[in-house]
Amino acid sequence: MTRPREVRDVLSSSVLVGDGAMGTMLHAAGNSLDQALPALTLTEPGLVRTIHDSYVGAGVDLVQTNTFGASRLRLAEYGAADDVARINAEAARLALEAAARADRPVFVAGSVAPAVSVHQRRRVGVDERRAAIREQVEVLVGAGVDVVMLETFGHLDELVEASEVALEVARRTGDVPVVAQATFGTDHHTLSGHSPHELVAALAGLPLAAIGVNCTLGPQGCLAVLRELRSHTAMPLTAQPNAGLPRRVGPARFEYDVDAEYFVRYTRQLLDAGAALVGGCCGTTPGQLAAAAAAVAEYRAHRPATVVEASPALPAQASRPGLLDSAGPLIGVELAASTTGGVDETVALAAELREAGAGLVCVPATSGPRAQVNSVDLALHLHHRLGVTTLASVTTWDRTIMALQADLLGAHALGVRGVLCETGTPPLVGDYPHVDGIWDVDSLGLIELLAGLNEGTDYHGLRLGTKTSFDIGARVNPGSRDPGRAAAGAVDKIAAGAQFLISRPVFEPAGLERVVEAVDGRVPVLVAIRPLTGFDEADYLAHEVPDVTIPDTTLAALAAAGPDAAAAGVDLALALAEQVRAMTRGIVVTGDSDVATTVRRLLHP
Repeated sequence: MTRPREVRDVLSSSVLVGDGAMGTMLHAAGNSLDQALPALTLTEPGLVRTIHDSYVGAGVDLVQTNTFGASRLRLAEYGAADDVARINAEAARLALEAAARADRPVFVAGSVAPAVSVHQRRRVGVDERRAAIREQVEVLVGAGVDVVMLETFGHLDELVEASEVALEVARRTGDVPVVAQATFGTDHHTLSGHSPHELVAALAGLPLAAIGVNCTLGPQGCLAVLRELRSHTAMPLTAQPNAGLPRRVGPARFEYDVDAEYFVRYTRQLLDAGAALVGGCCGTTPGQLAAAAAAVAEYRAHRPATVVEASPALPAQASRPGLLDSAGPLIGVELAASTTGGVDETVALAAELREAGAGLVCVPATSGPRAQVNSVDLALHLHHRLGVTTLASVTTWDRTIMALQADLLGAHALGVRGVLCETGTPPLVGDYPHVDGIWDVDSLGLIELLAGLNEGTDYHGLRLGTKTSFDIGARVNPGSRDPGRAAAGAVDKIAAGAQFLISRPVFEPAGLERVVEAVDGRVPVLVAIRPLTGFDEADYLAHEVPDVTIPDTTLAALAAAGPDAAAAGVDLALALAEQVRAMTRGIVVTGDSDVATTVRRLLHP
């Protein structure tokens, strides 16, 4: 097969379909994510070859080498630093051979990750990072890749460094084009805190073939970032979203749920927004990419390729009441700490809702990779400032038993009583998902730990000088795709010592009814209600977030509401609250907006 024409030309005049996740496919084949996956190119070349062939067979125009994380510095963490040249050269050979077996032109991209892992960054200087990128790019370009694909860069300075180095190598060895992709969080900022506009500004002077977004976000989030990128540049843009959020199914084992229909729906929107390359990242499979390739073929047939022009930029301590002491049904609210690090806004809203009649403030565990106020600290602060009953979520990920015990005993000494036990999931910070998380115990173990502290013993059964008096809560998910397992899990948590349960946000009553039936009155159950802000949020939750069930009628109602969707979301939440009031001890309103409105209307219909 004749090699395809220059990538730069195609990106400027047409649309390419990239492949999907290499790491996910290797993981699905039984390989743990906590190893050097690029090294499998040497130890399991047949598996890597099969994955390339699967994507080529799905109809993609570009396959990426199995070299994400194959820099000297990152391989050194696995004792494979001396294999940099062999791994990258062999990976390029396997991908090039797969492209040559195709019955049509297929490009090969040399995948290049940040030179260092998140944890290495503090210990490694700029010169070492640049040297590691240079070494890897030289091998890939020398092996004959058609394009260098810089991907999943969370720190803008590292992306600029890598772009400069890759372009210098490319010019010196044959002018291979370079694509630079950053990864953004749910706030549409990189891990280093930079916006899409700042990304464009930082890369504007470099002769890159394209810039774009990949990893961390699912299709909906990548679409939002791509649109913002387009508002600031006329450069070709790329988008390779994750398949939503992963579900943890075991130690270092994850799976994704996004279906091909949903993925294709957003692929079409990415194309309409100006993407010159669409593909997938973590969780995406040949099945999803085959559907995307068909959508791109249809797009090419009906929409002549044009270069999109940039559009203008858019301009005193109180006594603590018991957690469930109130006589009537409890109405609570979940309030997260501000990502800016301040608490005044949260305190003001909590005070307003307490005056309106809310009897409980739940503080969720921190999420995302940026520094935030700890949930226990915020719960304690709200209690001291306002006298409001608070409940702090505590997760077990990345925490040893000793650290959990020490923190909980300290929190109890300061006045914390209500604790909601959760396993938790490490935030996505690029690279492969969640491999750095450790779990000495899960939520069940945390419940047992707290129950022991209340009895005056530590996790190992040793006697303490005093007993604690924690109110122990646990999460239950009625929206699980396996409601029987969710119900059984609720019973297990009660047996371990949970004194009450709080559901994940529910959007239909059927799953909750099954959980309540299984609990059979042994402990109180509070149900979380989330007012949806519109169809996009509902669509995202239904398709990208694991174990969330949203009825088709809800999606249709929000879609039909148009600009009034936020108000419709509140109405739907209130209607659901009326359906489930009788089967629960109370309702906790959660969400990113319209929480205050929903609480007031619940309290004062």
